Amino acid sequence: NMRPSQIRAKWGRITGYVAEHPAGTDDTEYAIFSGLLLARHGSALTVTHVEAAWHQWIADRDEGPFRGAGFSERGTLENLRRGLAAPISAQHRHAWSDGLAMRAAPFGVFAAGRPAEAARLVAIDGSVSHEGEGIYGGQAVAAGVAAAMAGAATIAVVASALAVIPDDSWTARSLRRAVAVAHRGERAVRSAVVIGG
Repeated sequence: NMRPSQIRAKWGRITGYVAEHPAGTDDTEYAIFSGLLLARHGSALTVTHVEAAWHQWIADRDEGPFRGAGFSERGTLENLRRGLAAPISAQHRHAWSDGLAMRAAPFGVFAAGRPAEAARLVAIDGSVSHEGEGIYGGQAVAAGVAAAMAGAATIAVVASALAVIPDDSWTARSLRRAVAVAHRGERAVRSAVVIGG
């Protein structure tokens, strides 16, 4: 990873892609990975399916579209390559991170209108790579996307995300704080529009 000063030195102010032909990121690749799992197994997805796919498509390859990983997945890959199985494969320093949340949207699309099912499926996927807050973040995203895919109002999308995670979790507390900040910001924008008239 580059420091902000290194990025500025190399590219200056960035207002678009830094390369003519942008490539996907590990978040893109892992979302596709999750989509492929759903296309193959649907609601019958199991931890065994997910773990086998990690080996077949990622951990046991030296090259190909899934050869890389963000920091969220590196510990998982090391554990799988050492022969550890889920859920132990998810026991690493970054098991709490947002890697599962970044690949959770396909579960919400698949389970449109069924937030609890989206949360169940993403937890199965995530059990190979994440624990605790890492799972909760993925569940919140998947459930929120599932609600949004069915046309739910914003408040219902947030309620769906919160409904599938422990109320006392860091993820739930952070989501509630974000909603409060957004409401304050919305009121400030409305006031500015009215005042600026």
